[in-house]
Amino acid sequence: MDTNLIYKIFIADGAWLTILKGLAVTVEISVLALFLGTILGAVVCFFRLKHNKFSRLIASGYIGLLRGSPVLMLLMLLYYGVFAESNLSPEIVAVIAFSMHTSAHVAEILRSALLATDYGQVEAARTLGFSKYEAFRLITLPQLFKIARPVYQSTIINLIQWTSVVGYVSITDLTRVIYNTASRTMQPMITILGGMIIYLLVSYAVNAIFFYTDRNGNNGGK
Repeated sequence: MDTNLIYKIFIADGAWLTILKGLAVTVEISVLALFLGTILGAVVCFFRLKHNKFSRLIASGYIGLLRGSPVLMLLMLLYYGVFAESNLSPEIVAVIAFSMHTSAHVAEILRSALLATDYGQVEAARTLGFSKYEAFRLITLPQLFKIARPVYQSTIINLIQWTSVVGYVSITDLTRVIYNTASRTMQPMITILGGMIIYLLVSYAVNAIFFYTDRNGNNGGK
């Protein structure tokens, strides 16, 4: 492959700075959506598991609607419909959309993980004098994290990939920058392959973070 062509596409005339700015937008939206989506997902999971039938029905409907709807449709609905007359920036609307979409997945991840924990250990802790909160924090929560961790990791990577549609609401993220660069240089194949490699590297970075924290957690437990 011609290194001069690669330089012209990705480096020359500050192209690399434009790509970095697009990547920063992608990471910013992903991180904010993950943080808010995880909190909202925990709340939805709480109501999903309550004994109150109405709460369970609302939470189940929320999860089913958002998990079954394309995230692009949700983004466009919020941007061109719900918040069309507001002063919210496209980035904020995107964070709201991806937070809602992520929360539905996180709620199901947490619910499945909670149902998979060993409740017998909680009952044993309660008979030994542990409070309900202590039993949850010391017994249930560590099991919950361990069970939910792999699927949650995949959800993060999926979220980063989902954000590639934000260009539809005038946000210049990594995908939009790659598209613009391909149009400008008339080299779509090389440019798109370069963009795919960047997304792949970000995914590997997420996996590396989980691997590092998991290894340190295991070493700390020895």
